Amino acid sequence: MSDNDGKKTLGLRGGARPGNVKQSFSHGRTKNVVVETKRKRVVVPKPGAGKPGGGATPSGDPSRRPAGISDAEMARRMKALQAAKAREAEEAAAREAAEKAREEERARRRAEQEAKEREQREAEERARQKAEEEERKRKEAEEAAKRAAAAPAPEEPKAARAPASKPAPAAAPRKQDREREQRGRGKGRDDNRRSGKLTLGQATGGEGNRQRSMASMKRKQERARQKAMGGPVEREKVIRDVQLPEAIMVSELANRMAERVADVVKALMQMGMMVTQNQTIDADTAELIIEEFGHKVTRVSDSDVEDVIKEVEDSEEDLQPRPPVITIMGHVDHGKTSLLDAIRDARVVAGEAGGITQHIGAYQVKTDGGTTLTFLDTPGHAAFTSMRSRGAQVTDIVVLVVAADDAVMPQTIEAINHAKAAEVPMIVAINKVDKPDANPDKVRTDLLQHEVIVEKMSGEVQDVEVSAVTGQGLDELLEAIALQAEILELKANPDRAAQGAVIEAQLDVGRGPVATVLVQNGTLHQGDIFVVGEQYGKVRALINDKGERVKEAGPSVPVEVLGLNGTPEAGDVLNVTETEAQAREIAAYREQAAKDKRAAAGAATTLEQLMQKAKEDENVAELPILVKADVQGSAEAIVQAMEKIGNDEVRVRVLHSGVGAITETDVGLAEASGAPIMGFNVRANASARNTANQKGVEIRYYSVIYDLVDDVKAAASGLLSAEIREKFIGYAEIREVFKVTGVGKVAGCLVTEGVARRSAGVRLLRDNVVIHEGTLKTLKRFKDEVAEVQSGQECGMAFENYDDIRAGDVIEIFEREEVTRTLD
Repeated sequence: MSDNDGKKTLGLRGGARPGNVKQSFSHGRTKNVVVETKRKRVVVPKPGAGKPGGGATPSGDPSRRPAGISDAEMARRMKALQAAKAREAEEAAAREAAEKAREEERARRRAEQEAKEREQREAEERARQKAEEEERKRKEAEEAAKRAAAAPAPEEPKAARAPASKPAPAAAPRKQDREREQRGRGKGRDDNRRSGKLTLGQATGGEGNRQRSMASMKRKQERARQKAMGGPVEREKVIRDVQLPEAIMVSELANRMAERVADVVKALMQMGMMVTQNQTIDADTAELIIEEFGHKVTRVSDSDVEDVIKEVEDSEEDLQPRPPVITIMGHVDHGKTSLLDAIRDARVVAGEAGGITQHIGAYQVKTDGGTTLTFLDTPGHAAFTSMRSRGAQVTDIVVLVVAADDAVMPQTIEAINHAKAAEVPMIVAINKVDKPDANPDKVRTDLLQHEVIVEKMSGEVQDVEVSAVTGQGLDELLEAIALQAEILELKANPDRAAQGAVIEAQLDVGRGPVATVLVQNGTLHQGDIFVVGEQYGKVRALINDKGERVKEAGPSVPVEVLGLNGTPEAGDVLNVTETEAQAREIAAYREQAAKDKRAAAGAATTLEQLMQKAKEDENVAELPILVKADVQGSAEAIVQAMEKIGNDEVRVRVLHSGVGAITETDVGLAEASGAPIMGFNVRANASARNTANQKGVEIRYYSVIYDLVDDVKAAASGLLSAEIREKFIGYAEIREVFKVTGVGKVAGCLVTEGVARRSAGVRLLRDNVVIHEGTLKTLKRFKDEVAEVQSGQECGMAFENYDDIRAGDVIEIFEREEVTRTLD
């Protein structure tokens, strides 16, 4: 190709990627390069193009020109910019023309299709009219024949009738009638009986034909009127709002648009997608199809199913006062549950294994002043971090219990951090002040290190000295809680759909899945349909903290909920829905989302990651275990504690954790993986016990989390390879080297330090450099083989499979010992 100046141009047509050289052409002696980017086409001059004589004309304002750019260079740049703009304008015009041509082509095809359909309908109409006309003529001929046969014919002379060569006109119809009568004799009795009756089809002239409906006749008349007036015969387009998910089947898309499936498939094929009506397409492609058919798109996602439980803002007039939720937190064995027992006048500690709380307990207490308080008791063991975090998140006030004889401990600090993270007020209860070695002032001083300044230290945090044994200070503690609750002005709307948090969940043998729920807003009624985490259900029964059945539970009321289809996770949110279908759909979406998240977290996407993971697994010894617990919170705490056991060489792998009794399925899984089963406050049923005895699966029962963690840690320590330590026991100096037949070189040595033993390992040192390490083949004193030689004595030594020994070398004697390692 060539331009107007006759300059040759070389380049590539089409398919050039943005940023690639597409064309080049000569400009005098300078060779320019055309670079086509994604949006424009720019001419970039080759080096040296700005020299005098290149044909460029200076242009542009020198004051606005960048430094170091010559006039010729500036002119070329301006020319390239103008050429790029012109090229872009041409491309835009070309695209517009192409789009216009496509629109005209579509309009032409549509007009041809409509004309073809119109001609087909007209041809059908003409054929039908012609058939009706023929039928009418046939009937008229039959009637005329019948009349002619009934009338007597006049006598005519033979001479008059003789010249007639054709039969009379009535003869043919009479013959046809006789033939039709003969054919009709074989018909049924009903046809003969109804042959003389007039039907509606006969009256309207449509006997034997399918009749048009009234609406069809009106549409036909309307089309005829439009055709007579010269207007287009088109039906009115109904524009619909089409809800479009992330992926949709072609047939479903056509159904939502109320269009023919064939038309949708045809449109997709015109776009280059060879699909059938049962295939799924993505949302972007479907949106293009919807817009082409003239409908409106409403994009929706799978998560939109949760919109039905979106939180509703309550108006101020609907809010009513509610009881405060108080969480008791602190270090293990500081008297949290004992203090709560003293307030409730109950004996919960007596039922706790080992005297420590291992579940979250929820109770309601009514004070002497008539105030109702909701208490949550959390465990203090280090493994129950998530439980304490949950307790702080659903609470209004945190009561931090610190023992006066023990001061601030690790779990006390953790409880302080949880309370600060949840931004809830704190009240410090200094317990065990009745003990002789109690020192409340030390507790207050230690709390200063963690930015907790009590009132007696001129701070804002209330502190009360109490004793769970003697009951000292309990009234002051309740008064402090009531004062703090009054300051918070806690309110909720009881007249709305309930919303609450799952404090604990368990699988009861007789009652099925049971969740302890703290209602936070609204009122939960018996019979309500709800969704909680990945589970859903219908409230079959509500049981309060005293074991009584209740019909409803308002804000700040803890209840046990029966009627779930599965055991939820502790910490899940409970929401009441209108229908069971909504609850089931939300639960299914959450379950699929959780499954995808777990798959994505454990998936190795590249070959390098797979190789790295395999290499790591080879170097790490694993102790597989199965965990079954009585409640969901304990199972979660045990799994978290197991994940912390181990180092770079060994780790504990929890194959499965669940809630409820140990079953045959658990025994089967344990046998396949060679893992023991750890039962925490649960037992195996009879069939599971028999199966475990037959298959040799070990089942261990625990009621205190300390014992479980210690046993697993000891078992994991057994997988650690023993540490090899060397113990130096002596040195020997080679004084002379002898050659002995059948033995080889023997070193005459003097033990200079320690002792030389026959069973020990040896190293040969030459100029303090180790040149050999091995074992002794022989150790002799005089002519006798001996077990060891003491310091200061002479002996003869020979190395196993090594003869390069010289006088003056030093032999180092050492012993190896294995040291058993344990996990910290």
